[in-house]
Amino acid sequence: MFLRGSILAGAVAFAALSVTPASADGVFTLSSPSFKDGERLATKFAGNAKGNPNCVGENISPALNWSNPPAGTKSFALLMFDPEGRPPGGVSHWVAYGIPADVTGFAEGEVSKESKKYVGGASLMKLPHYFGPCTPPGPIHHYTLTLMATDLEPTALAAGLTRDQVIKALEGHVKQATGLIGTFSKP
Repeated sequence: MFLRGSILAGAVAFAALSVTPASADGVFTLSSPSFKDGERLATKFAGNAKGNPNCVGENISPALNWSNPPAGTKSFALLMFDPEGRPPGGVSHWVAYGIPADVTGFAEGEVSKESKKYVGGASLMKLPHYFGPCTPPGPIHHYTLTLMATDLEPTALAAGLTRDQVIKALEGHVKQATGLIGTFSKP
């Protein structure tokens, strides 16, 4: 009895060890080969508005990848927000939604201009595409990218929605969300 119980316990422990990595791999995740979560964005990813001395970059969008969306995902929405920008409201840098479920990321620079891979919303700057940090001198800002898997068809929402309008429209339609944070301060 002891030997059989030990073998059974060992088999259960081995099965648990075997399942754990697969479960970890099955987590809905947003990542970037351009920067690690919580690290500083390269200057090239900062905004390039010529009239703003805080826009010191090239406005190249970082590469983004995602994997393991939940079952039943029909589209994704992606928001980029700087909570420290223009207090107390923050700055919406990018609003994208209607990203088809078969899209698994964007290449570096791909969303620096409008793309056919998503429906462009309206950032604080009224742009339908990525616009990078224009952080003033002082403390670092946190640029939060939030990717949401939704049950909405890619064509469900009209173009030009603001961040707040997208959040309202997605109520009851988000299956799961994941995020990534890049930091930036003027060099």
